[in-house]
Amino acid sequence: MNKRFLIAAGGTGGHFYPGFSLGRLLNKQGNSVLFVVRRADVAAHVLEEYGIKFQEIDFCALTRSVNPLKYISFFFKFIRALRQTCAIIKTFKPDVVIGTGGYVSFPLLFMAHLQGIKTAAHDSNTKIGLSNKICSYFTDLFLLGLPINKKIRHSVLVGTPIRREFAVPFDRRKILQDLGLNPDFKTVLIFGGSQGAKALNQALIETVKRLIAENEALQFIHISGECWYQTISRGYGKVKRVQVLPYSNEIYDLMHSCDLVVCRSGAGTIAELVYCKKPSVLVPLPTAAANHQYYNAKVLQSVGCAALVQEGEHLQERLYTAMDRLLTSANDISLETMKENFAKLNLPDPLTSSERIAELLKKL
Repeated sequence: MNKRFLIAAGGTGGHFYPGFSLGRLLNKQGNSVLFVVRRADVAAHVLEEYGIKFQEIDFCALTRSVNPLKYISFFFKFIRALRQTCAIIKTFKPDVVIGTGGYVSFPLLFMAHLQGIKTAAHDSNTKIGLSNKICSYFTDLFLLGLPINKKIRHSVLVGTPIRREFAVPFDRRKILQDLGLNPDFKTVLIFGGSQGAKALNQALIETVKRLIAENEALQFIHISGECWYQTISRGYGKVKRVQVLPYSNEIYDLMHSCDLVVCRSGAGTIAELVYCKKPSVLVPLPTAAANHQYYNAKVLQSVGCAALVQEGEHLQERLYTAMDRLLTSANDISLETMKENFAKLNLPDPLTSSERIAELLKKL
């Protein structure tokens, strides 16, 4: 029997894409799905592109300011969001309401719970966010993307869903040749995250130049982000064996085709690395809430799948040391061992996480 699912998702990619993957699957199974996102969320463009129905609410994160006026503004927005949420629930009449983290989840899950509708929350990180932490006290099901230390009622480890495109067959040789790169060279993929990577981008320019000068069979793909493309391109100048991209819709092809990944450690990225079994140098975003990216990175570092480099003083030198140790010819075994170490994680397959979640939701 098909059901009606209301999904609150958005904010960052780590909150949106798990809900997006789940929503696509539920739609494919013949269920009715409606997304709720915050007003002006970039996630709306993705939903429009795929023809997925959504509605917006006017809400914002809880302020951390000492200015009392900002708390008053938040309170009025919160009340308005509750009213908007009530109207959406009344019109759509969902059987189950799901939140995938971020502040947009709270009003939806809270109002659904008050009306006796079954609720579920999914958190991709190993450190549960504030919104989900509050929701965990009243949700009927709490879904975990990564293992956590603290026990949560009704919790199940299901992994973090990733896009089906990661399972599509790929041709490394063609992918790299199309980028003007040599498929026989060792390839490093560099990218930041949806919340920015200014310090990481800047530190990597000189690091990459130095590594290329020392190794003739090494090349890089650096996804800079739209706003940093010109700056990063100028920084590399005429250096060969570096392909700078402002953005890539085919991150799955690039990740499959590289030998090492240098990136942030958001939960969505962690799930993609786990599926692709890619060795990585992880640089957690230091301003991430509750430092959750650091704890995500520790999950991979603890079993030898990744090196962890914290942002801060001497970042450039520490990145060089970590990358050089993994990329020099004398250390080829290091990357192979890191790939093998993914088996020690014993995590659910991210590609089948949506199916697992859908099964559990239908049983509510």
